[in-house]
Amino acid sequence: MTDEASTNGDGLHDGADADVEVVDAYPVVAEVRTIERASPASLPAVQAAAAAATGFVAGAATVALVRRRAARKQAARLAARPRRAADLLPIAATRSFLVDVHVIAKPE
Repeated sequence: MTDEASTNGDGLHDGADADVEVVDAYPVVAEVRTIERASPASLPAVQAAAAAATGFVAGAATVALVRRRAARKQAARLAARPRRAADLLPIAATRSFLVDVHVIAKPE
């Protein structure tokens, strides 16, 4: 018999040869050990604390940046403004009036 005759349709030996070992093709674990899970309660708490700290630091940096930029704009605006004698006088009160002027046409 040839090798082709001693195999069945899927290429496996049909048991005619005694020295061939049939294997189930499952992996064999050399050592059995338990896999420990991380405690699910601690991980979200750590992540939440890290997110809160990061958010706080980012917010504080943004506030500091906005305040610094506003202070620099105001200082530049004050430095660029020309000084007048009226600006140096003490102002006791200020009044504003709204004036509306109408021009009436003559009847023809």
